[in-house]
Amino acid sequence: MKFMDVHHGMQGITEDQLRAAHDADLAIQSQERVTFEQAWADPESGLVYCLSDAPDAGAVQRIHQRAGHPADEIHPVPLTI
Repeated sequence: MKFMDVHHGMQGITEDQLRAAHDADLAIQSQERVTFEQAWADPESGLVYCLSDAPDAGAVQRIHQRAGHPADEIHPVPLTI
C-alpha cells in the first residue's frame, strides 16, 4: 500500500539535507519491507513529504524513527491515478 508522510518543522532544509535524510531511509528501508519512492520539501514552510510503498504505516514510521526523523503524519493513499 502507498503512504504519504509529512514532517513539520524543517524550515531551511537544503537539497543536500533532504537527500541525506532520504538516503538514510533508503539504507534501512528493507528492514521493514518499505520502499521510499520520492521526497519533496518546502524549505520556507518547513514541510517535507515522502511517498512510500509499505505493508503498513507503522513500518514507515519505524524506518523514519531509526533514520532520525520521525514523521508527524502518515496517510494511506489507497487510490492513485
